[in-house]
Amino acid sequence: MNQTAIGNFIARCRKKQKLTQAQLAEKLNITDRAVSKWETGKSMPDSSIMLELCAILDITVNELLSGEEIEMEPYENYEKKAEENLLALKQKEENTLSKNRIIAILFSVTCFIGVVVCLTCDIAIAGHLTWSPIPLSSIALAWVLCFPNILLGKRGITVSLIALSVFIIPYLYLLSFLLKVHTIFTIGTAMAIPAILFLWLISALFARMGKTKPLWTLGISLLAAVPFVFIINLILARLIDEPILDVWDVLTVFLLLVLAFVAFVGDHHKKRMEKGKSDC
Repeated sequence: MNQTAIGNFIARCRKKQKLTQAQLAEKLNITDRAVSKWETGKSMPDSSIMLELCAILDITVNELLSGEEIEMEPYENYEKKAEENLLALKQKEENTLSKNRIIAILFSVTCFIGVVVCLTCDIAIAGHLTWSPIPLSSIALAWVLCFPNILLGKRGITVSLIALSVFIIPYLYLLSFLLKVHTIFTIGTAMAIPAILFLWLISALFARMGKTKPLWTLGISLLAAVPFVFIINLILARLIDEPILDVWDVLTVFLLLVLAFVAFVGDHHKKRMEKGKSDC
């Protein structure tokens, strides 16, 4: 499977349909940068949008994966080419999955080594378990949160968020029990709940609009972080003797607003450039 040939073929078919990269990207609900990467051979269209892409370009999946138009006759040659393309696509997906599996295994082994080192040092020094359950619980939480994302890639983000939502409060309770500091659980839980809700909101926002308007979505996310800062500070002010705002909070809000402004300006500039290309 020649990605360069496929990219050139996509570019030819797009121009044949009188579409710009931006227009094709809009129809597929992705960024024009992704289309540019296809056409330069840097990446391949995701299998989830191949059928829609082929329908827009008026080609078959077989032709897309071959990087050229294929005559239906003789049928035996067409069928053979289709089988070759499907095998190549399946092999590519298996290679990606195998790479993710290797990284996930290495990460798991690293976590296991950390567990063994903590247990060995604790028992060797004290003769029994003393401080080691604290880092062990943290390593376990890190593994539960990171493993799905490493193994599944982007599809694992939702799984990691679910794991965070399920395990963060039990982890805080366990940590407060091990350290014998109850405020770790009370304050941690009070802060964790709005933080998790905020992460789900941002995740949903990027899932819905991140592909077509990444900069605009980033700007909205940064603006949404401003009230989140105030919510966290209000919670802390009620639980402990802390001011609602201090100089660092003001600087944080200012930085968020500046970054949001930059993201919106970048999005506006990008739209103007795309409009200019489509007018040409």
